Amino acid sequence: MAIATPESYNAMLDAAKAGAYAFPAINITSSSTVTAAIQGFAEAESDGIIQVSIGGAQYASGSTIKDQVLGSVALAAYAREVATAYGVTIALHTDHCHAQYVDSWLRPLLALSTERVARGEQPLFVSHMFDGSSVPLEENLVLSEELLELSQAARTVLEIEIGVVGGEEDGHAAEINEKLYTTTEDGLATVERLGTGEKGRYLTALTFGNVHGVYKPGAVKLRPSILADIQKAVGEAIGKENPFDLVFHGGSGSTAEEITEAVDNGVIKMNIDTDTQYAFTRPVVDHIFRNYDGVLKVDGEVGNKKAYDPRAWGKLAEAGMAQRIVEASQQLRSAGQKIR
Repeated sequence: MAIATPESYNAMLDAAKAGAYAFPAINITSSSTVTAAIQGFAEAESDGIIQVSIGGAQYASGSTIKDQVLGSVALAAYAREVATAYGVTIALHTDHCHAQYVDSWLRPLLALSTERVARGEQPLFVSHMFDGSSVPLEENLVLSEELLELSQAARTVLEIEIGVVGGEEDGHAAEINEKLYTTTEDGLATVERLGTGEKGRYLTALTFGNVHGVYKPGAVKLRPSILADIQKAVGEAIGKENPFDLVFHGGSGSTAEEITEAVDNGVIKMNIDTDTQYAFTRPVVDHIFRNYDGVLKVDGEVGNKKAYDPRAWGKLAEAGMAQRIVEASQQLRSAGQKIR
């Protein structure tokens, strides 16, 4: 199957960890961005991850409906059909479910997957992220432990965040300050509560100055060395080398050097959204500027249907986003890495 199963997703993660590379995880909001993301992975000959946030899911359900469960199901169904044509394995993931949305979004999706598994089918998504960064660490870990148990029944992987990502995404904002840096003590508390795989597989976003969005040079101080320090200290404490499967949040705008160091220190998934949004929109703007009198019916004229046909600028948008994903795959060293 082109859409990852629980077995193939675990194989993807294992291969990335063993091979010291990471998968781009691309946020999608529509059928067009789903197609663009998968096209980009295919052009890079890289397996990959597409993910939907609560805002993206609400938009996909219809901008006047705003049903995050409906939109998530719809995007997953579309991806499941079109991915079969591209020759790469695509994992479906949901992104940044904050504590206040667990009952209205994450639990319903886990319940849907559990029902599918009980019928002998594949889960709807293979991975979900619970973002407990806005609550105290102990509360974060208690809820993470509960969700990890539910994930076992749904045959899904849980992604958690230990620390805080600054900036703004989908209406959730966090300040850029020292809270953006996870500590070794936070890492030890995590493995004490969640284990190292025996309670179920989970991915961990340890924060090292990460910020959503793109900022001017010097505004964000990434310290990827924190990842190596925590991996080493926690690994020595529990007798397991590189105990965490790490996620890099807020990858847009990061330098090649920062990305390389993060991957070298155990990152196997990097989230990219702002950069791919821009890469999708920029060719559309160019098309509009170049075809102004065709896109608009200027001075009583009829315009040019070939210019304002959504397919004309839609193909350009998809190509632009796909190219940015190729670039990300090359930076993360996943280009050419396929499990099938």
